[in-house]
Amino acid sequence: MLTHKLLSSPAKLLGVILLCKEFASAASAMIVTIITVRLYGEGQIALMAGTLVTTFLILIFGEVSPKVIAASKPERFAFFSSYILFPLLKILYPIVALVNFFVLSFVKLFNVKIDLNNNLHAISMDELRSIISEAGQFIPNQHRKILLNLFELERITVDDIMIPHTSVETIDFDLMDEEIIQKLVTFQHSRILVKTNSPDSILGLLNTQKIIKQLNIHDALSKITKDDLKALISEPYFIPSGTPLYTQMQHFQDKQERVGLIVNEHGEFIGLISLEDILEEIVGEFNLDFLSKSSKFSQDDDGGWIVDGSVTIRTLNKKLNLQFPIDGPKTLNGLVLEYFEDIPEPNTSFKIANHTMEVLQSHDRIVKSIKIYPLS
Repeated sequence: MLTHKLLSSPAKLLGVILLCKEFASAASAMIVTIITVRLYGEGQIALMAGTLVTTFLILIFGEVSPKVIAASKPERFAFFSSYILFPLLKILYPIVALVNFFVLSFVKLFNVKIDLNNNLHAISMDELRSIISEAGQFIPNQHRKILLNLFELERITVDDIMIPHTSVETIDFDLMDEEIIQKLVTFQHSRILVKTNSPDSILGLLNTQKIIKQLNIHDALSKITKDDLKALISEPYFIPSGTPLYTQMQHFQDKQERVGLIVNEHGEFIGLISLEDILEEIVGEFNLDFLSKSSKFSQDDDGGWIVDGSVTIRTLNKKLNLQFPIDGPKTLNGLVLEYFEDIPEPNTSFKIANHTMEVLQSHDRIVKSIKIYPLS
């Protein structure tokens, strides 16, 4: 294609465009001057009027209009222009080559190295993000959101989207069989953390789907023993705190894992993350644990929202379209504790990032629920 051939030699393409542009500007100015002198003489007013008319015509028809058309229909305009520029480049090649030689020689005097062939195709991540953001009708809105979310995976860490350890459902395997079974009945999540009171307390994760399969073997849930459940526990997969989501997604793929336990620098368990959590950051929410997730948000009659303190700041900002800072605490509970530097009492009102909030419930060093009032 002619367009591809022209773009393969950007120095020559720019040379012929600028040569023709400057020639057309100079020629039009000369022609208007000649016409003005012959019709109205060499008066200063006539020459000034001719200069203004020439400038206006060049600005409208030679600068603004072509660029507006090219910006609105870039592909079509490029194809059309290539049929004009390609033969012009063939005809004017000696002049273009001479001009490029003088330009490159002059630039070398300032010790500037230029490689137009590489620089033209080098696009930074910020430029690529801008191109996708401004693609408009060329990329569907949902596709554009997914592409933009991909850029964020290197910046977001597992700490930003993890389920805090206080919200992870756990079961103590030191309990009696009957007590363990009774607790399993009340759990809502699909994965349960299994631990004991020993120093190496975390045994692994128990998948409720495996328990359902086990029920096909036993007649009733009460007949399942602790040994049966222990056989269903998967080995814990630990993830260092601060790991970028993109890196962790690759680790999940390499290690054939779907769920990981996040530990800090001291080896303490601080949260849980799954492959589905990362995918939700890309394509949007599709978690099957609907009850546990929907119960964290409830709208009040006055338009305010009652939010669970364990909700992450990123989830809160996305779901309610808020602007809470994300470079500090990762959860709403952490944000409130950082603001007060203490455990606030219930019915305490305050304001963060222009949002008025009220502590509804706090218990055991944790803010359980908070009401976010609508903006007035």
